[in-house]
Amino acid sequence: MSPASPRSFFDKVWDDHVVADLGDDAWLMHIDRHFLHELSGAVSFKGLDDAGRTVRHPELSFATIDHVVATEPGRGRSSRIPGGIDFMSGLAAGVARHRIRFFDVGDSRQGIVHVIAPELGAALPGLTLVCGDSHTTTVGGIGAMSWGIGSSDGEHVLATQTLVISRPKSMRVNFDGRLTHGVYAKDMVLALIAAIGADGGIGHAVEFAGEAVRALPIEGRLTICNMAAEMSARLGFVAPDATTLAFLHGRTYAPKGALWQSASDYWLSLASDEGAAFDREVRLDCNTLAPQVTWGTSPEHVVAIDAVVPRADAARDETGRRSRERALAYMDVAPGQALQSLPITGAFIGSCTNSRLDDLRSAAAVLRGRRVADGVRAICVPGSTAVKHAAESEGLAAVFISAGFEWRESGCSLCMSAGGESFARGSRVISTTNRNFEDRQGPRVRSHLASPATVAASAVLGRVADPRPLLAH
Repeated sequence: MSPASPRSFFDKVWDDHVVADLGDDAWLMHIDRHFLHELSGAVSFKGLDDAGRTVRHPELSFATIDHVVATEPGRGRSSRIPGGIDFMSGLAAGVARHRIRFFDVGDSRQGIVHVIAPELGAALPGLTLVCGDSHTTTVGGIGAMSWGIGSSDGEHVLATQTLVISRPKSMRVNFDGRLTHGVYAKDMVLALIAAIGADGGIGHAVEFAGEAVRALPIEGRLTICNMAAEMSARLGFVAPDATTLAFLHGRTYAPKGALWQSASDYWLSLASDEGAAFDREVRLDCNTLAPQVTWGTSPEHVVAIDAVVPRADAARDETGRRSRERALAYMDVAPGQALQSLPITGAFIGSCTNSRLDDLRSAAAVLRGRRVADGVRAICVPGSTAVKHAAESEGLAAVFISAGFEWRESGCSLCMSAGGESFARGSRVISTTNRNFEDRQGPRVRSHLASPATVAASAVLGRVADPRPLLAH
C-alpha cells in the first residue's frame, strides 16, 4: 500500500467535514459552530420562522449583541441608528424561541462576535465556523476554518447544520524572521496586503505560517486572520500549536478532563505535513519590517511609517492607477508627502481587528504618562466585556482615561459607524480597524489604518507618528 500524500492543514479540516460531493465543485459541508449577531441573525430568524422551520442543533449556535449597540457608558440595549433597537429585539426574540445561547447587553460574556468566539472557547481548532460577517476569518487564528456568510446561508445553517460551498484553492504565506520592537501583527498583515494587493487572496484558503507567526501570541494571529478578508481570501488560518493549546485551556466551552487530551492530540495532528502542496506560496521578510500605515482608501494603500505617499502611476495596472488617483483626492494627500507630516483630529482603538487585551496593553505602553494632543478626539472601545473588565483590573483603563481617551463599553462602534456614531465630517483619523474605505467612519472622514501602538503614538503627537521612539523611553 503506497503512503498517503502529504496534506495541508486545510486539506485535513476540509476532508473531515465533507458530507457529500454534489458535483460541479459544490460540496455539502458540516458546520460545527454558528455565531449570530443582531443584524444578520435577526434576518436569518425571520426567514426561518416564515418558512415554518426549526433550528436543527440549537446547542451549536451562539448569539451576541455587538454591531448596532451604542458603546457609551450606561448604554443598556440602546442604539444610535434608526431601527437598531428593533434588530436587537428581533435577535433576542429569535434566540428565546429557538433556545440558543445568547450574550445580551449586560452579560459578562457579551462582546464583538469575533473576539468572544475564541475568548470563550466556542471557536476551536479544526472546527468549521460561520457567521454573518465578512471578518469571521478572524477565528482562523486559533485554527478554525471560518468564513462569513449571508443571512440566507445563515438560515440554511440553522435549519440543517450544513452549507453548500465550493472548494477554494490553497495558499501559504510564510512570514520569515522576527519582528523588532514596536512592530506588530497589524504591521505584518498590512505589509502583506500592500505586497500582493487587496485582491491577492481571491478564491484562496490562506495558511499563515513561518517563524514570525509562530512567535505571535494568539491575539496577533487573530489580527492577521481578521484581515485575510481584506486580501479577498475565502479563509485564513494558523495551524494550532502549543501556543494555541495554552490559550484555549480552561476556556468556558473548551473540552475538559479526558476530552481535553484527546482534543489536543487531534488539534496538533492538523499541522500541514512536510511536503504538502499549495497552489500559491508567498514570503515576507519580517526582520526589517517597520510600522505600517495606510495612506489611501484601500487596505493595499500601505507604506512604512517613515515613507512618503506614493505616486498614482506606481500602481500595478490602470485600474490601480485610477484607484490611487481617487484615493489621493479623497484623502487630501499628495505624492511625495511624508506620512508623519499628516495632522490628525481623531484616533480610534477598537474593532474585531485590534481590541483584545494584548492590543490595549501595547497602546497603554505608549500612553502611560502622556496626554492626547489638543484637538484630537481619542476613543477606545474594548472588544468584549471580559476584555474591558480585565483592562480595568490591570490598570490599563486608568492609563487610557488619564491620557485623555474616552473609555467605552464593548461593541463594533466606530469600525463602520454601525452604532450610528461617526467622527466629524472631514476629519482625519488614525484607526486600528480593518477598512479605510470612503466614509467608513463618517461622511468624508479620512481614515488611516495602523497598529494600536501607532494609533496611540499618533494621538499623543497629534499627527501620524512612529511609536518606536515613544516606546524607547
